[in-house]
This record gives sequence, C-alpha cells and structure tokens, in this order.
Amino acid sequence: MTSSEDIKAWLQEHTDLDIFPDKILDRLARTVEVQTLEANRRLILEDTLPDAVYILRQGRLESYHTSLVDTAQVCSLLPGAVLHLFDILLDQPTLQTINTLTDCQLWVISKKDLLKIAGEYQDVTRIVSQKLSKDLANVSQELVAEQERQAILRPYLVPKANRGIVGSSRYAKRLREQLKEAARTRDSVIIFGEPGLEKDNAAALVHFGSNQRREPMVKVNCNTLQISGAGLFGRVGGKPGLLEAVGEGTVLLNNIQELPPALCPQIRQLLETQTYSPVQRDGNAVKPRTSNARLILTAEKVQPELDGVISHRIKIPPLRVSKADVGAQVEYYISLLSKEQGFAKRQLTPEALRRLQSYNYPGNIVELHSLVERAIAQSSPNEDLTAEIFWAAQDRQQRFRLNLLNANPWLRRFLRSPWWPTRINYGIVLPLFIFVVVILFVGPQQRSQNFALNLFWAWWWPLILIGFPFVGRLWCSVCPFMICGELLQKLSLWLVPRQLRQWPRQQAEQWGGWFLFGLFTLIFLWEELWNLENTAYLSSWLLLLITAGAVICSQIFERRFWCRYLCPIGGMNGLFAKLSMTELRAQQGTCSAECNTYQCYKGGPEKGEGQETTGCPLYSHPAQLEDNRDCVLCMTCLQACPHRSVEFNLRPPGIELWTTHTPRIYEAALLLLLLGGIFLHRLPELQTWIGLDLHLQQFSVHALVSCLVLGIAALIPLLSHAVLCRISPNLKPRPFIELVYGYLPLVLGGTLAHYLRLGLTEAGQILPVTWATFGLAGGGLPVWVAHPAVVSFLQGSTILTAIFLTWILTQKIARQPISVLLPQHMTSLGLGVCLWSVIVGM
Repeated sequence: MTSSEDIKAWLQEHTDLDIFPDKILDRLARTVEVQTLEANRRLILEDTLPDAVYILRQGRLESYHTSLVDTAQVCSLLPGAVLHLFDILLDQPTLQTINTLTDCQLWVISKKDLLKIAGEYQDVTRIVSQKLSKDLANVSQELVAEQERQAILRPYLVPKANRGIVGSSRYAKRLREQLKEAARTRDSVIIFGEPGLEKDNAAALVHFGSNQRREPMVKVNCNTLQISGAGLFGRVGGKPGLLEAVGEGTVLLNNIQELPPALCPQIRQLLETQTYSPVQRDGNAVKPRTSNARLILTAEKVQPELDGVISHRIKIPPLRVSKADVGAQVEYYISLLSKEQGFAKRQLTPEALRRLQSYNYPGNIVELHSLVERAIAQSSPNEDLTAEIFWAAQDRQQRFRLNLLNANPWLRRFLRSPWWPTRINYGIVLPLFIFVVVILFVGPQQRSQNFALNLFWAWWWPLILIGFPFVGRLWCSVCPFMICGELLQKLSLWLVPRQLRQWPRQQAEQWGGWFLFGLFTLIFLWEELWNLENTAYLSSWLLLLITAGAVICSQIFERRFWCRYLCPIGGMNGLFAKLSMTELRAQQGTCSAECNTYQCYKGGPEKGEGQETTGCPLYSHPAQLEDNRDCVLCMTCLQACPHRSVEFNLRPPGIELWTTHTPRIYEAALLLLLLGGIFLHRLPELQTWIGLDLHLQQFSVHALVSCLVLGIAALIPLLSHAVLCRISPNLKPRPFIELVYGYLPLVLGGTLAHYLRLGLTEAGQILPVTWATFGLAGGGLPVWVAHPAVVSFLQGSTILTAIFLTWILTQKIARQPISVLLPQHMTSLGLGVCLWSVIVGM
C-alpha cells in the first residue's frame, strides 16, 4: 500500500497538481483511491458530467472528440495525466471520450471529496482560476503565432497533388517507383526535366506520399526570391522565413536554375548540413539555425553545382519519348474536364489519337492538356473528338503535309491490294522486260527500227525524270532488275533451302556509294564511246548486267541489298527522289506508342488490318526515314501496319534538304558526275559550241575527252565554293558537302532537257517503229512529233526553271544572305547558260 507521502511526492513530480501548496496536495493525497481497468474499456463519454478526477498512474489512455464537420482528433495520454479536475470545479461536462489502450492503474479522487476540499481551502478556486488564465494567455500567444505562421505560409501552400502519374509505359512505371522511393525518406530530392512536365506536381506526390503528408508543403519559385534570401531564411529580430514557418514540412524550390547566384552557397549549405543563417542587417555573423524542413528542388536540367549534396535525382522523361502514355493522358483529361463541366464523356476517334501521338509536344504535358481542353471547348457536347479538332497537334515539319491516303481512300485500297506491286510486277513488268531484252538482241539494231530501243531511250528516260519531282523513287518498286532478283531468290531457296546472309551494313554504308558511283561512270563512258542509244544489243547487255548484279546479290544476301547500296540506277533515283513533292513516312508517336512487333520492318503474320508480309525489302523503318533515298514506295509497310500509322504525304518539294537531310560525300560525287554526264551526252554540240575539232572519231581521244568533260564539270562547283570561302571568310559559309545539294534541281532539269528531244520527237513514232521491228510497213500509222520550236521552248523553259529552283534551294539550305552566296548563284547561272547553249542552241 502506497503511503500518502509517497502519493504526494509523485503528484508533485509527475502531474500538473504541483500548482497547489503542500497542505492541499497532502489533503488530496489522503483521498486517493486506486482503480484498475483492462485495455479497451471506456472511462468516460464526452458531453457527460464527470464523477471523479482520474490520475493515470500506469498504462496508456486515448482521448478523442467527435465532430460532424471534421475528423476526430485523437490524443494519447501517458502516466501523469490529470483528467476532469477543471470540469468538476467549473461544473461542466467533459469534452473528451476517454478509453484505455492498455491495462491501466488510475488514482481516483471522487467528485464529492474534491468539492469538499475546495470548500475547506478557498485557495483551490483562486489557484485554478490563475491556472486557467495562464493557460488561456498561452493559448492566445500560440494562436497569434500560428496565425502569423499561416500568414507566412498561405501564399506558398500546396494543398494537394493535382494528379498521379498517368500511363502504363516503362517510363511511367519507373517514374512512379522513383517517386515512391523518395517518399520513404526525408532526404533531399531534385526533379529535373523539360518545361511543361509538371515537375512541381511530381514533388507534391513525393510529399503527400510520405509520412509527413499532414505537415505543410510550400512552393517557392526561385526567380521570385530576394537576393538577400530574407523570404526563405527570415531576418534576425524580424519576420520568420519560410524555413522556420514550415516546421517539419516540405519546401519546394521550383526552377532552381533561376535561383539568384548569391543564394547558391546558402542553398548548398542548407542541403549539406540542414542549417541556415537568417539575414542580418548590419552584416555581423549570425549563429546558424537548424532546419527541420525537407527540401525538394525542380530544374530543367541537372545542376552540377549541387552534385554530392542531394540524395535523390529523378528525371521526368519528355512526352515525345513516352508516346505510349498519350492515349491514357488524353482519356484522363477528357474524364476530368467532362466531370468539371458536367457533360457526358466524349469519345476520341482513332484518327485523332494517331494525330496526337504523331506530335512531339515541345510543351509536354501542359501543352497536351491545353490541346484537349481547347478541343472540348470547340466541339459540340454530343460529338466525338476528331482529328480535325486537334489542328495544332502537328509538328512544324508536318504542318505542310497532306496525307493522300486519308484524302483518297481509293488510293489506300489500291496500294494495299495484291495489284501493287506484286501483280503488276509479275503479270506485266517481268514479261514485258523479257520481251524487250529479246527484241533488243534479235531485232534491228537502230532506234528508228527497234521499238524496244525506242521504248528504253525515248520513253523510259523522259518519263522517269519527269516522275522524280512527283513520285520520287517509285520506279524502283516496279524495277525489272530486282523482280528478276527476287524471283530467282525464291526459286533458289526452294531448290536449295538455306539461310541468306545478313547485310554487311557498315561496309556497305562506307563503300556502297562509291561502288555505284564507279558503275555509273563506266555506264556514262560505255554509253558515249559505243553509242548505246542507237545500238540495241549493247543496250540489252546494259540491262542484263544490271540485272545480273541484282540476281547475284539476291543469291547471297536477304532482301534487296543491291537496290539499297549498289545499283547505279537506284543511286540516281535516290538522289533525285529528294526533290519529290511526295514522301512515305509513319507517325512516330503511333509507332512508339502502339507497336511492339515492327511488322513493317521485320515482317510477320496477319495482325488486325495488317497483312502478312516479309517486311521492308530495303530494311527501312518508315518512322525513321529522314529523306526519300531509301524508300522505293513498294508500300509493304502500309500493307503490314495494323495501326494505320503509315502515311503517303504531299509535301513541299525537297523540304528534307533544308530540314532533316544528312549530306553524304558519295552522293555529292554522284551529283557532280550526273552534271558532267549532261555535257557528255552533248559532246558533239559542246565541240561545236567551243569551236574546236576534238577528233572524236579516234577512240582513245574520244575516251580521254569524255573523262575530261566528266571531271571538269565536277570541278566547276568546287572552284566556285573555294571562291565563296575566300571572299566571305568571316561569314563562315556552309560546307561544300551541304551546299552542293543546291545544284540538284539544275542537274535534274538539265538531264530532263536533254532527253526531252527524244521524248518529243521519237516517242510518238512508237507505232511505225514497232511495225518496222517485225519487218512490216507502218507508213499509214499515226505519228506524234513535236515541232522543233516547241521542243526548244520546253527545253529552255526546263533549264530556266531549274536555274531558278537551284537559287531558291541553295538559299534554303544555306540560310545566309544572297550576297554571301553570290558566287554559287553565278555558277548556277553559268552552268545553266552552258546547258542552254549545248542543248537548246544559240
């Protein structure tokens, strides 16, 4: 049994009853009774009159007060807690419900005994009144301090995170894991990424996902901080700063790259030691204070000056690399806006989603939200969100494109049908090619009497040159050389099953262009020295030799290795195709967001609307094409794609040459070779124009002159660029490897002007020439031949147009003043005049 003296001593040492003098405490101690309660028992219910004073001697109690407008405030009570003393003396009901958390021992003073003691000692009421007054004063001071603290925090408070991390891509999953990991600790965090990624929302997810979620979180934009840092660190003897006001909460320093340089050392000290120094007006040293706040920083890029002092580094990926999340993001924003505005949720059409996925979002998530919000505002409540509503969701390079497949559904159906190009190739082109080759061998050898020779030189060359600006490298999709190669490849694999070799890409990229350059040089010389234009069997041998290259490579390598790297005609086609007003591309966003099979590239079985194919014959992924060089428009990717990602676009002609183009030295060499080839084709006219007899009837002299013509024509642009660099050294002209592509329209126009004579004078004689091929008289058959004046006019117009387009293209590529590029412009004009002289005549 505990004596009254021991009870009195314990009350003085462990309870608030030490406010009473010894005589009152002694009296209270003698009235104490011991009571024991088991865990989870109610001691008293709120809003009832207490019948005794309870003093917790051992164990733990829990008190709470219920509310209709707020959650219950729960408090744990430890030994020494005195309950209901003031309630009994003031005759008021208790405000708290008290329960036992553990087995408890209580000292109890009955209400009757307490009131009796209060009657015996008048000091009890006075002491209680003084205690209440003091407590009230303390509460008032705390209230004032809390009001001041809230006033400091209020402009910067972050009430909640706006949203979670939306999406299921690997980027979204990794970001969620990183944020959860950061929320488990109190360590500092830096979150960096491009503008518009809502990095401050990610910081809020860290705070509100942590154990300190009930503590305040404030966001400070670093560009608004005073140079002194008083708003953050406070002033000595003045207003507290945010670090002190936030207590154990979180301070978000938003856009740390905009922090005033003078504050960088103090922020580093705060991150490193959790201490800071308030601002002192007189400049004297101030004792550092400890901050209990957690620091989270956001930045647009890594901050090297903070290396080593920040525990967690989280990078938020830009939206353009996580296109798989665009659909989920859009659905989230549509649901959110529909709920806010009180209308039924809109449906997003597949075409609209593909357009959104094809955009690269320089403004990232913020821009996507704005696009969806504007689309909903512009559309009617009951209509779907279509692609046309998202008119701004288009890359700068895509804003001048028209997808011909969407504008002409019949074109999509045809290009996805078995007719293109399979039935055309094997049902029309291949039999015709075999027939032409045979006729070239066995028929008459002059062009005027052999329709196959007429077809090759008077029809094929002008038409393919006219086609380049419109359909690029389309000829290669129906090229008979590769049709023979593919057919014999399939036949040999059926007879001798084996695994064809993969492409030696590195060696082919390095040397393939020079190989086809060499072949084209030999073709030019062969054509000039042996008069291929008017010798049927030699033209046939040319076709067979190119076919042989395709066949041999098809027996060794998979797909169309010859077409991509070694074919001289393919090299020319790929060069001129850069000027085309059409292109085949794929929506990068759709490919990265929805595709995981890459059937357009690798091939595969039927999937959705995607057909079974063997993949791109040139191993080109349509979403990664930067120019038309490696696309033959076979439409295999269009047929294989199950997501409607492939586009056949109408575009500004040659736009890739000043946007995404990558120059290649062998292409520049081939371009200059083709320029020399125009003059080589007109060697007799060139001889007449310069007024010299070059003795071309002698083979060796003819060969030497031919090589000189090819070389000199190539040297002229090089010399022009040397002059350009010499007269404009301070302006740093573009490298020759880039500017040389400016001559491309002139080379194409000059080549076309040369072949227009054959196309306009001999192509229309195809009927009588066909009759003559088989020894028949075709004198009464119709003939269409243009007047020489019309031919000259069209040739001259072609050259003048080519000069004008060359000037424009050079300016677009160089992006420099005309005065700087004047030497190259004058060279283009000079070459145009020379072409006029040898093709049109003076």
